[in-house]
Amino acid sequence: MITGPLALTGVIVLATLAAFLLDYHVPALGKVGASLLALILGAALSNLGIVPAASPVYDAIAGPATLLAVAWLLLAVHVTDLRYAGPQMVGAFALAALGTALGAFIGAIIFADFLGENMWKLAGTLTGTYTGGSLNFVAVGTGLELPAQLFAGATAADALTTGLWLAVTLTIPLWLGRFYPPVPDAAFVELDGSEAYASSAPGSVPSPGPAGSGSAVEADPRAEHPFFKKEALSTLDLAILVAAGFFLIVAADQTAAWLGGAAEAGTLPGWMGAIPSVLWLTTFALILGHTPLFRTAHGALQLGSLALHFFFIVIGIWSRVSEIMAVGVEVFFYTLVVVGVHGLVVFVGGRMAGIDVGSLSVASQAAVGGPSSALAVAVSRKWPGFILPGIIVGLLGYAVGNFLGFGVGYLVRYFGIGL
Repeated sequence: MITGPLALTGVIVLATLAAFLLDYHVPALGKVGASLLALILGAALSNLGIVPAASPVYDAIAGPATLLAVAWLLLAVHVTDLRYAGPQMVGAFALAALGTALGAFIGAIIFADFLGENMWKLAGTLTGTYTGGSLNFVAVGTGLELPAQLFAGATAADALTTGLWLAVTLTIPLWLGRFYPPVPDAAFVELDGSEAYASSAPGSVPSPGPAGSGSAVEADPRAEHPFFKKEALSTLDLAILVAAGFFLIVAADQTAAWLGGAAEAGTLPGWMGAIPSVLWLTTFALILGHTPLFRTAHGALQLGSLALHFFFIVIGIWSRVSEIMAVGVEVFFYTLVVVGVHGLVVFVGGRMAGIDVGSLSVASQAAVGGPSSALAVAVSRKWPGFILPGIIVGLLGYAVGNFLGFGVGYLVRYFGIGL
């Protein structure tokens, strides 16, 4: 068993690299995505006895490294980029977020007797993850102090449900597409390989080529992938991002501590002292990301994605079969209820609102799995024009998911569900 801190860190880094390489080089696994692959590899390392169940290395990654990931990824979010997503995609994502929140609340009522006093924490965590993806699972679950065993079991259930929903969003356009308005021609516009891929970071518009079958995407579907896209970086860019990440974490912790002390002293309302530091981190990162210095934020998405996947490996390591079974299958069924209600709201509500099935599928997957899996739907269904909109609403989910997750969690607690 590998127990030395340096060797253990090396194993985690190599496992993360393996997840990205498998995503990049194996098309079938690319549909699963590096995030789920990292969880699987981490679980294999742990359940095969290659790495220990606990280590200070894991604590360092789950703490500072993950908070840095949250800060960096949120620096890459720009609300003004929604104009490039279009009203159909934005409307579909709004339905997705609404469906997730409704599903988490309904599921909390159904499973209140099974999950008890931790129900409100799990409801908030699942709301977060099915609004923006695994980044929000980490942020909300940590902020609400979800117990470690439940955290690991819910992570495994979330990974399985996310994979199942990816299959659903890939097939619904084939099964039910005729019942919806046609996918707009803009979805089939090819992206020019020499110009569009280089200019389609959030904040810029891809250059459309002639309409066709999407051969540019087929030739290199990874060119737009947020994990594999080429990005010019300087040492100064990296230094600024690292400094900004630590600054944001410290500022959030100090703000939460100051407000907590003021609330205890009675100089501020009690609810202000209860706001967790990760919510302040979300707020500060979004504000800083919209300043001129970070309007482009070169490298923020890349650094954030890398640090987050280190944590996915650790979550996989913590996902031991015995501990997952101890949590119970109710957690898995709860995730199915959340995503099931989400799906009904998206596809029934979207049909009533006259939104095309392509926008609904991509936006739904952006909420449940994040921007990279939204891209997988757009590429697999040969909708190259939906690549950038899918990434943009997926990044929006990073921002919205934390606020919505905490909101639903505290709402469930307010109504005393499970308590």
